[in-house]
Amino acid sequence: MMCSKSRQLRRILSAAALVIAFSLSHNLHAQAADHLVSPSELQQATVNASQSRQQDMDTLKNFLSSAQAQKALESAHINQQQVNKAVAGLSDTELAQLAARANKAQSDFAAGSIDNHDLLIILVCIAALILIIVAVH
Repeated sequence: MMCSKSRQLRRILSAAALVIAFSLSHNLHAQAADHLVSPSELQQATVNASQSRQQDMDTLKNFLSSAQAQKALESAHINQQQVNKAVAGLSDTELAQLAARANKAQSDFAAGSIDNHDLLIILVCIAALILIIVAVH
């Protein structure tokens, strides 16, 4: 009799342990699913980052290939082809920061906030900064 009660108690405890284990694993799985990134979200983030990088590269290359930039780089004895190659070696963050500075310089120049001389100085500084950043990497 005592042996059967002890078996029954073990069965009840085993069943309770299994119920708790299954409910906890289900809750953990549900929580983990909330933190996972779906493949489509990951692909979209990759596409967005790639498009943003290409846009920043185009912004810098357009800024550095203008007639004013070519003249400024020549006067500073900076090889424009070397600068264009170096742009590709910039990190996404560096590229975004320099593209933002180039956009600001162009908009300030268009608005008359800076003159041609100031724009030329900015162009040379950005080109030199690109070369320095890539050389340090």
